[in-house]
Amino acid sequence: MATDTLSLSTQQKPFHPDHFILPDLISHCSFPLVYNEHGDGVASQSVRWLDTNCPALNAKRRKALYGLQAGELTAYCYNTAPPERLRVISDFMNYLFHLDNISDGMMTKDTDLVSDAVMNALWFSDAYSPTKGQPEEEINAAKLARDFWTRCIPDAGPGCQSRFKETLGLFFEAVNIQATARDADVIPDLESYIDVRRDTSGCKPCWALIEYALGIDLPEFVAADPVIMALNQYTNDLVTWSNDIFSYNVEQARGDTHNMIVILMECHGHTLQSSMDYVGDLCKQTIDDFNENKTKIPSWGPEIDDNVQRYVEGLQNWIVGSLHWSFMTTRYFGTDGEAIKQHRTVVLAKKCDSAKW
Repeated sequence: MATDTLSLSTQQKPFHPDHFILPDLISHCSFPLVYNEHGDGVASQSVRWLDTNCPALNAKRRKALYGLQAGELTAYCYNTAPPERLRVISDFMNYLFHLDNISDGMMTKDTDLVSDAVMNALWFSDAYSPTKGQPEEEINAAKLARDFWTRCIPDAGPGCQSRFKETLGLFFEAVNIQATARDADVIPDLESYIDVRRDTSGCKPCWALIEYALGIDLPEFVAADPVIMALNQYTNDLVTWSNDIFSYNVEQARGDTHNMIVILMECHGHTLQSSMDYVGDLCKQTIDDFNENKTKIPSWGPEIDDNVQRYVEGLQNWIVGSLHWSFMTTRYFGTDGEAIKQHRTVVLAKKCDSAKW
């Protein structure tokens, strides 16, 4: 009887895995991986730009900034951009990760302050014009935004500019929703999470910058076409959901719950590994759906069709570039990224063993 009781007790003891296996997303993606010939030089300039203009960064975050390799991600995703435009986009990419980092520790009132200041810099690019409730001295996040935006707008078409500002505004709205849930210690349901995550990813402004990189300005009737919008969303979902996979280990170590893996385990009865597999299958399906929808793009005449083709190639570059970059940056796997890319086994980090800069 004692043996039976011990056996039952052992069976009921919760299982805590010490590792998980990443889904093989690289093999499922057949898009060519191309690196911008100006990438290394621009990446070096861009990371120094953020470093120099963020004096409040501590030593740990400053070191992580250089390991991030946001400029290298930019060079993969905008591989035909001329150096001047690549530099502006690279600065924004470094800035976007910086926003993500500082927003993680914000309360809701703080996200409102940053959002108002940054959007003020975009709408009033010539000079700081504080509205009611904003500080007399422009905050650093807004100064950085004004810096790259004033270099962007001379070569960005009106449609591109409008889409960039609109989608960056959506990013801040979603970050506010995320902060509210974090303040209340609430884990959202899967559908609500996906709706918010599509904007907290910060991907949508990056799609507007594809137009800027290519020197095109898509007509509104093209940008609003259901097939083009679907291609945008499939790309966003792939980048976002794969990021939930790649960033999970770092995030769980610091107790961050804004991740699809966490929601599947907490609310849908998945194990850690089955959550990884489930999200991996979603990612593979988005690539398949993207390829299928490419065949449904309407024709608007030779000139527009050529621009649309180049734009869609820019989305493809984001899909393949982000997947490979995720193993290059130290942000998710430290210095083990290339090895993990091959064997796909990730040892679960202990709580507080890992922290994002």
